[in-house]
Amino acid sequence: MVPADRLAQISERFEFLEAKMAQGDGDIAALGREYAELRPVVEQIRAYEKLQADLAEAEEMLSDPDMKELAEEELPALRAALPEAEHALQLALLPKDAADARPAVLEIRPGTGGEEAALFAGDLLRMYQRYAESHGWKLEILEEQQTELGGIRELTARITGQNVFARLKYESGVHRVQRVPATESGGRIHTSAATVAVLPEAEEVDIRIDPNDLRIDTMRSSGAGGQHVNTTDSAVRITHLPTGVVVTSSEKSQHRNREIAMQVLRTRLFDLERQKVDSERSADRKAQVGSGDRSERIRTYNFPQGRMTDHRINLTLYKLDQVMQGDLDEVIDALTADAQATALAEMGA
Repeated sequence: MVPADRLAQISERFEFLEAKMAQGDGDIAALGREYAELRPVVEQIRAYEKLQADLAEAEEMLSDPDMKELAEEELPALRAALPEAEHALQLALLPKDAADARPAVLEIRPGTGGEEAALFAGDLLRMYQRYAESHGWKLEILEEQQTELGGIRELTARITGQNVFARLKYESGVHRVQRVPATESGGRIHTSAATVAVLPEAEEVDIRIDPNDLRIDTMRSSGAGGQHVNTTDSAVRITHLPTGVVVTSSEKSQHRNREIAMQVLRTRLFDLERQKVDSERSADRKAQVGSGDRSERIRTYNFPQGRMTDHRINLTLYKLDQVMQGDLDEVIDALTADAQATALAEMGA
């Protein structure tokens, strides 16, 4: 049961924000953000309180001979709806990840498996591109190095849209593929892997970077297999000396490359800070959904059997073709529900 005084405080705060915005007082942008965050919570509170009021009214009607029959018809449905409403309210009251609404930086790199791993990394990129399209998001490739066969040696992309990080944050980890490579003449199944990292995009106010901590190098860049050679020294590599984090960008404009590299550097440093805070807060938490561990094998894509298995929640879907076409909502919804259940258990709800 959620304490009534807590619900009242939230509702009062929401009404206060509504009044301030109507008057045009204060920082409208900040008020608007808090208002938008509280609105779905208040909607759940109002639905829950209405259900409680309807239930109390129906129970009172039992003592009225004229209304008793109607009350007996309504009560079972009202009583059955109450636990579901309580659960929805508890979910709405869970602490929000402040980064959920942010754009995300997606990084994909091949792991074990040579050229086949690079080709699989390309397949993962196309999977996320289609998923982004289905949600009306924009995916912009910031840095891409391809192999001669069209696989991906390294990729960094920016994804913008509504609740991007909230939906994609559980994709971080090692993705394993089992299939017969196009380069395999004997028909043998190979196992290879690619690493995915999804990071919430950092803003300048999140991370202050001392220019003295940076080493900035310019270099000549080239495309896959030596093609599309850029004959000017426009590519930029920035090294953050205290952490050893290195980022590169090789667009045609050196100025644009500096912008991209600094944005990616801020995002990686912001992610390091988030991981540090998270590990300090829950050092004994099991490595589970949302751990952000890039070395954790999270998912297997088995092409001969047409199945995808997410090992964190033991979910297997026999629709690999659809998954590779960007149909990820079922697994992402399941991962989100599991994370919410874990959070509720930790709160003792």
